[in-house]
Amino acid sequence: MTRKPAASTNIDAAATPTKFFVLDTNVLMHDPTSVYRFEEHDVFLPIMTLEELDNHKKGMSEIARNARQVTRTLDEIVSSVDHGIDQGIKLDGPSRKLANGRLFLQTEAIAGDLPAGLPTAKADNQILAVVIHLQRRHPERPVILVSKDINMRIKARALGLQAQDYFNDKVLEDTDLLYTGMRELAADFWDQYGQDIESRKRDGRTLYRLTGPLCTELLVNQYLFQEEGSSLHAIVRAISGASAEIETLTDYTHPKNNVWGITARNREQNFALNLLMNPEIDFVTLLGQAGTGKTLLTLAAGLTQVLESKCYSEIIMTRVTVPVGEDIGFLPGTEEEKMGPWMGALEDNLEVLNKSDEDAGDWGRAATRDLIRNRIRIKSLNFMRGRTFLNKFLIIDEAQNLTPKQMKTLITRAGPGTKVICLGNIAQIDTPYLTEGSSGLTYVVDRFKGWKHAGHITLQRGERSRLADHAAEVL
Repeated sequence: MTRKPAASTNIDAAATPTKFFVLDTNVLMHDPTSVYRFEEHDVFLPIMTLEELDNHKKGMSEIARNARQVTRTLDEIVSSVDHGIDQGIKLDGPSRKLANGRLFLQTEAIAGDLPAGLPTAKADNQILAVVIHLQRRHPERPVILVSKDINMRIKARALGLQAQDYFNDKVLEDTDLLYTGMRELAADFWDQYGQDIESRKRDGRTLYRLTGPLCTELLVNQYLFQEEGSSLHAIVRAISGASAEIETLTDYTHPKNNVWGITARNREQNFALNLLMNPEIDFVTLLGQAGTGKTLLTLAAGLTQVLESKCYSEIIMTRVTVPVGEDIGFLPGTEEEKMGPWMGALEDNLEVLNKSDEDAGDWGRAATRDLIRNRIRIKSLNFMRGRTFLNKFLIIDEAQNLTPKQMKTLITRAGPGTKVICLGNIAQIDTPYLTEGSSGLTYVVDRFKGWKHAGHITLQRGERSRLADHAAEVL
């Protein structure tokens, strides 16, 4: 929906008439359940919206699937009544009390009363004509066009109509509020909590039990750090009421703890490697701009756990195939060969990892390269439905281009013993109608925070090169 209206009392309802929301086709295809997202307000579907749905229903794309889902939803709603469609169909039954407004379908021809410059044959303009007609017929009620198309909203406002984006799919209004996976402790932390702190050793690490008001604000698997004074890097292992148990970390910045020859170059990379190397963590999300080391750290951790510790049988890597520039057309070959051009990041990082062992020599590196190739599978998202991955290290690259529904489809492929890692930069979204607030990556970061088998880190510092870091700042 648009932003949720405040819950109203009976007095408010009498004073403030409910709104009429006219839905553009792209809203329905973006969220097939959008007709149920407007609470007590009424929803109106122009006949042109239904025509456009019919035009998009063929094919195997996500848009076609959503169009078919919307058609089934509308059929269920219309089938729930025997007569009186022109009076509106109550949505409380079909929506299972999620909405209590009415759904109106255009049941009469509406004369296009538009400015002379707008062609009446264009679908968008016919929908605008419907909004103008409803505004004149119901002057006492706000009539609002809801569209994901910015140009459509601009055109509506130019004609003096109310228009809004569809906000119901947004996890956060401000992505600055997105969970970063870590928290800096105050300078007086040890003064406040040092008196009653309990400590013990486990597997070479120190565990502390804290008690106090701070513990109610923490989340399981959240990283805590303090750089000033007594330096502390720790992870929250358990929370119970006003007490929490935190554990010190493995220091992956030290060469003796290198992962496939790679060491962490900053605090966030150290946190990320602790998540990636922990067998108890089944789901990891890493956010960060280009050059922060997301793919390199993930591949290094994957190769170590596949080839050395044998925790997983192989690495599976997939990504969304959304082109940045013009599409280059159909690609020949097998599934892996078709995905090859999309996997430049994999090739670049494997080259770095293959050179990490300076003593191996050319023959040793060639043998290692062949061994690595046999343990990495490249898969397309198009063939993921119905699959189950057992004991795999599954990497989803460029995950910011996935919708929440696609993200659910992918993560639910994980079978026993599989670890899923989602990598992405929400500032680089290429999928149409997807924003930083509604991206599937933002969605899973927010929904999985605090689960004991999931962890998240937002990488802050670029480590690619001084040129790349400067370009990220000034361009």
